[in-house]
Amino acid sequence: MRSLKLHAAVTRIQVPRPGFNYTFAHICILNNDKTCIVDDIVHVLEELKNARATNRTNFAITYPITHLKDGRAVYNGHQLGGVTVHSKDRVKSAEAVQLTYYLQSINSLNDMVAERWESSFCDTVRLFQKSNSKVKMYPYTSSSLREDFQKTSRVSERYLVTSLILVVTMAILCCSMQDCVRSKPWLGLLGLVTITLATLTAAGIINLTGGKYNSTFLGVPFVMLGHGLYGTFEMLSSWRKTREDQHVKERTAAVYADSMLSFSLTTAMYLVTFGIGASPFTNIEAARIFCCNSCIAIFFNYLYVLSFYGSSLVFTGYIENNYQHSIFCRKVPKPEALQEKPAWYRFLLTARFSEDTTDGEEANTYESHLLVCFLKRYYCDWITNTYVKPFVVLFYLIYISFALMGYLQVSEGSDLSNIVATATQTIEYTTAQQKYFSNYSPVIGFYIYESIEYWNTSVQEDVLEYTKGFVRISWFESYLNYLRKLNVSTGLPKKNFTDMLRNSFLKAPQFSHFQEDIIFSKKYNDEVDVVASRMFLVAKTMETNREELYDLLETLRRLSVTSKVKFIVFNPSFVYMDRYASSLGAPLHNSCISALFLLFFSAFLVADSLINVWLTLTVVSVEFGVIGFMTLWKVELDCISVLCLIYGINYTIDNCAPLLSTFVLGKDFTRTKWVKNALEVHGVAILQSYLCYIVGLIPLAAVPSNLTCTLFRCLFLIAFVTFFHCFAILPVILTFLPPSKKKRKEKKNPENREEIECVEMVDIDSTRVVDQITTV
Repeated sequence: MRSLKLHAAVTRIQVPRPGFNYTFAHICILNNDKTCIVDDIVHVLEELKNARATNRTNFAITYPITHLKDGRAVYNGHQLGGVTVHSKDRVKSAEAVQLTYYLQSINSLNDMVAERWESSFCDTVRLFQKSNSKVKMYPYTSSSLREDFQKTSRVSERYLVTSLILVVTMAILCCSMQDCVRSKPWLGLLGLVTITLATLTAAGIINLTGGKYNSTFLGVPFVMLGHGLYGTFEMLSSWRKTREDQHVKERTAAVYADSMLSFSLTTAMYLVTFGIGASPFTNIEAARIFCCNSCIAIFFNYLYVLSFYGSSLVFTGYIENNYQHSIFCRKVPKPEALQEKPAWYRFLLTARFSEDTTDGEEANTYESHLLVCFLKRYYCDWITNTYVKPFVVLFYLIYISFALMGYLQVSEGSDLSNIVATATQTIEYTTAQQKYFSNYSPVIGFYIYESIEYWNTSVQEDVLEYTKGFVRISWFESYLNYLRKLNVSTGLPKKNFTDMLRNSFLKAPQFSHFQEDIIFSKKYNDEVDVVASRMFLVAKTMETNREELYDLLETLRRLSVTSKVKFIVFNPSFVYMDRYASSLGAPLHNSCISALFLLFFSAFLVADSLINVWLTLTVVSVEFGVIGFMTLWKVELDCISVLCLIYGINYTIDNCAPLLSTFVLGKDFTRTKWVKNALEVHGVAILQSYLCYIVGLIPLAAVPSNLTCTLFRCLFLIAFVTFFHCFAILPVILTFLPPSKKKRKEKKNPENREEIECVEMVDIDSTRVVDQITTV
């Protein structure tokens, strides 16, 4: 039998160390008879082999419980897969066999040897696979999940480089225009340099403080990209609103006054959100380190934007003021000096000089920028058109309908394959596990750790009540039936009962290994007491149904606290399910705390409470849609998607807050006028950052990893839905919902007339300063 040959090959694996070669027998977990604990299916296969060798036909494998020659009943429901049975549960064929090897973890030397043994184990299985090509084998060790989780970063390297190239190209194009003086391609590149410096600074600090790298760090650059680029583009948009005849210092001061307040508030929001995620409240190490890294990167990005990017803006401002080329920094000649030059040369040096511009055209200098022209001349009028609004509202209703349909189907993902790269040991093993070994749940240990009156019928019934709904595969049910056959009464003295118990177990062949299940204690008066016992249970749930398994874990946990009998339950799969449950609960809990804090904090900072109301409604609408469409796109609610949803709250506020603030605080004009004004002022920055963000996300879709696939789908939906709200939903809804924008008409009174005398002063740098003297 190939399974026994593989088992023999595995037990012969040697790990060489100075002066000694370790084998499985040296590092395995020992039984009471000082032999290695191996799966019962090995004993079943050995007995089947011996029966065939001696031509015995009285031995048959039954499923899911097989009775061995020595009388033991062993459970093989989780060790045989794809089973076809005859009558009376006799196994006709099995498509898969699962073998598990248990290693000790006592000290550092043992851990090192065990780790090398696991590596040799995988090599041995692969070598055995080559010589037995008809059989598929899937090795899986305690370090496989960690290695496959880290593999995502390695397979993502070239895709991230592609993403960087696309983002750099798009950022340069977004900051460029036909006017070679007012074009700012270097600022697009330097904005990415600012983000990169902040990300590298955070990575260096994490590394120096002993932090561990994990594949969730792949999301940090995209967190920075969404927040940092919008801040830099907003500063550039504010620069375009300043007058060209002002001094560079005055224009820079106006930029900081116009854009830094909102950028500071959104940065504080990021710091609070990720700061809480990096606190001890988060009990998932990977999520905590991710939040810590993001928090540090955002903090340094804010400092670098204030200093490095602000200095770069000043430098390009002087280049523009001196009419130098925005790329080559050379003085641009007047148009009449270019008449004899080739057409391509004149195209590269196209510029508008101030003396050639009238007062009415001065404000439209930057309208040659493609995005500015598109929004101001076409889109703002189109989206606020009376005939377009009904279709936008209808489209929003369709959006809510599909989001609700997905929201009602939200599923919590606890599959290990969702966080690792594809084509790995974890994926192959979990796929085979769910295909062949999902008829029964894993074996659950049921441990009673107190001395109870086992001879008491009421106690027996209590234990059976707690284990109801399971397939009992150990001694306890047979033991209770054995007691009933002996007609043991509740009044039997304890000493006589325990003596009979020991003698019964020693004599009965089906209890030959009872010492594994019962712990006896001898007291001073030679009275023997049962101080602990255990049984192994198999739930009547399928392993593929993770929700049933999680409900089972929670039910047993509640029973262990409230039951009369003190017991604990354990299965290795419960460890991951516990971590999974906390990976959802902790981020959601932290996000609620941060949201409440931000609402309280912003209430004292915003000029109008209506901004908070609109912002809250927008965030709820965006998050609702993202969760719904995420479910329809087959993304489960796991740790990665929850972290993305928390980031989505910040991303939505980052983009929508300036629009809403400009609209709510606007006075003296109609709603439509202020919607147009808000889009003209902030729409270009939103559109620029969105385009760069999307082209940066696209390469992630091709990465052969489930983690990056989840990351791409969640971040793409967050960006798309937020963009949809900024450029469609909010511009339409705000035109007919509060606040009202009543135009104030002042009565003309010839007696109360203001006379303004303007004195224009021109300095040597041709900078106009207007001093207004008002006389009433």
